[in-house]
Amino acid sequence: MKAASVLDYRSLARRRLPKFLFEYIDGGSYAEVTLRHNVADLERVALRQRVLNDVSRLDLSIELFGQKLAMPVILAPIGLAGMNARRGEVQAARAAHSAGVPFCLSTVSACPLDEVAAAGVGPFWFQLYMIRDRGFMRELLAKAREVGCSTLVFTVDMPVPGSRYRDYRSGLAGASGVRGAIRRATQGVLRPGWAWDVGIRGRPHQLGNVAPVLGDNTGLEDFFAWMRNNFDPTVAWRDLDFIRAEWSGPLIIKGILDAKDGLKAAELGADGIVVSNHGGRQLDGVPSTARALPPIADAVAGRLTILADGGVRSGLDVVRMLALGAQGVLLGRAWAYALAGGGQAGVSHMLQLIEAEMKVAMALTGTTSIDKITSDILFRDAEQESR
Repeated sequence: MKAASVLDYRSLARRRLPKFLFEYIDGGSYAEVTLRHNVADLERVALRQRVLNDVSRLDLSIELFGQKLAMPVILAPIGLAGMNARRGEVQAARAAHSAGVPFCLSTVSACPLDEVAAAGVGPFWFQLYMIRDRGFMRELLAKAREVGCSTLVFTVDMPVPGSRYRDYRSGLAGASGVRGAIRRATQGVLRPGWAWDVGIRGRPHQLGNVAPVLGDNTGLEDFFAWMRNNFDPTVAWRDLDFIRAEWSGPLIIKGILDAKDGLKAAELGADGIVVSNHGGRQLDGVPSTARALPPIADAVAGRLTILADGGVRSGLDVVRMLALGAQGVLLGRAWAYALAGGGQAGVSHMLQLIEAEMKVAMALTGTTSIDKITSDILFRDAEQESR
């Protein structure tokens, strides 16, 4: 199948990945209500079509955190993404660099910081969780500075891992020891292309950034046990002082869903926030990003940079998020699907699709540059506008 959309890459990913990996990137927490609403609520955002405007020149470029971007899109941090293709984070970072957009590496990536930096992808972003061992956090931040990471994304909505039923059903979580390893290996054998390219040629299979503290415990069950035991449930606003003491560059707080939390992040000196429910992977039943974003944007407008993620499956969705109040949009599952479906070339193609779809949406709403994408292009029926 020749992919023509992000959802086509999702289909390719399902065909090419072992079940436990596909379910990991595709699933959410509990009954996945928020996961579905992320997509559905964004799809329901209607745009105001305007015609007979000169849209012969469209400018998608923007500057965020001192970096000029070809379009307001960032490849979001995704744990274990490097298992979707051989040394996958390196491939995705190269695709992002070629497209002129940032790539953000997860703390729990397969490829470590220095491997991604050695790929010649220029400055990239780094995502950090609050970990109990502050000494280890200092080492991670020092490594990120050493390899030239430009921006830090501090994820705050994961003091404890969410309950993701699909991971248990597939054998990624809760299947320890030899039995679990055999179950995952069997799923891998059923995907011979992946087994050869990633299973054999893509070694080592480990969380590169935390491998030094895992020691010999390198099985997937050990990764999840490490996360459960080392993510810090005591994390609080006061811990931003620790982060700021160790990081002098732009700091973005990821996982904001409430306007009061957005204001608190601004008061404490964050440079940006990501309005996010972790892709519906943490607390099910919270609002979709499309619903949460506008009041947060209204509350913190002008005080910091507002990014958003969740449910974005097209360039049209990117434009919708911008109209709802975001200044930049993080793509998560979109690039994970594309990486699994086509490697670096797949991620590059996905970004080309996003750009092309954004241009169509901009042209037909009469917006020729990113700064012109505002709430004015949102369509509201007569009843809404009369309120």
